[in-house]
Amino acid sequence: MKTVTFSPNPNSAARAAGFLHEPNGEMPDRAKRPCVVICPGGGYAMLSERETAPPAAAFFAKGYQVFVLYYSIRENAKNLQPLIELSNTVLTIRENSAEWGIVPNKIAVCGFSAGGHVAACLGTLWDSPELKAKTDTQEGGNRPDAMILCYPVLTAGEFTHSESAAFVCGGEPTAEQVGLFSLENQVSMKTPPAFLWHTFEDDCVPLENTLFFAAALRRFRIPFEYHVFQKGGHGLSMCSEEVGTPNPHCAEWFPLCTQWLGDLFEFKE
Repeated sequence: MKTVTFSPNPNSAARAAGFLHEPNGEMPDRAKRPCVVICPGGGYAMLSERETAPPAAAFFAKGYQVFVLYYSIRENAKNLQPLIELSNTVLTIRENSAEWGIVPNKIAVCGFSAGGHVAACLGTLWDSPELKAKTDTQEGGNRPDAMILCYPVLTAGEFTHSESAAFVCGGEPTAEQVGLFSLENQVSMKTPPAFLWHTFEDDCVPLENTLFFAAALRRFRIPFEYHVFQKGGHGLSMCSEEVGTPNPHCAEWFPLCTQWLGDLFEFKE
């Protein structure tokens, strides 16, 4: 395994850490692989370690090249900073795809909770005037090819996660910010396919976040797969003993996800 690290934003402490399969002459069909960029959750107040290494190891074991983005949080999360950092991360991965053994048009962003908000922001706002005013998006070179959204924060209205909204908005959200960050209203024909999962019992980030977003994807005929598990709270990560949330039923999200992503990217284990 080869590791790489780079800064997606010279004006912040954000960093992207990559875990890469190295070329192997015995496996010529794996010279280039799809990539998954993971954004951990934590309400924009912290970055959950349970949503960094465990899912990164799981995707790596399935043959993917993997990056973890440690994006800006707390008072540094305002002014679209996490979105800018993920946008620059995807651009950097594409620019170095030949060296890093990555198929440049098979890059998925995967986010948990508030990290799901970061991932979905890029999936819906990658070509927005607000983002283009702050950073070079290289004419859509920052667009992800798929989104994996795990119990994500997706709306800024009635069912939002208030702590996440306050940090990403830099205080009490304005009407304009509520409109921008209610991502169900930002879905368009240019939004990439998505895999979403949530639990009915989530009492931290309400299920309506994914319900509204899935409905918007359906309205625009964007392909998606959506799973709602009845039992289980928030922040399950890999639903394993390792992360302290053993839940065999909800753990099925990962094989369901990799089957969906493998079909989308035409990548077989």
